[in-house]
Amino acid sequence: MQIILALIVGAVLGLAVHFLVAHRSTRGVVVGPVLGALAAGLVWTILTWAGVGIDSVWLWLSMFVAPLVVTYPVLVLLSRVRVSHDAAERARLKIG
Repeated sequence: MQIILALIVGAVLGLAVHFLVAHRSTRGVVVGPVLGALAAGLVWTILTWAGVGIDSVWLWLSMFVAPLVVTYPVLVLLSRVRVSHDAAERARLKIG
């Protein structure tokens, strides 16, 4: 049942990263929270299956660290790719 806490924290951190990374208008508002929740839930599940109990600090720290480590680089990469793709399309179509 505690995995729900990890999913919520991951989604909130993903939303925060969405607003911190530049060019947020180039990607959907749901991408960050979904990535954060997925990362936190996946790491929580892996650590739980590995035998780490809920009394371990590593399990609780993982739900804060994993979304930040995964979401920030992915959103930066998505933004850069989208901006460069849009610029190439504008040049190809000779607009703007």
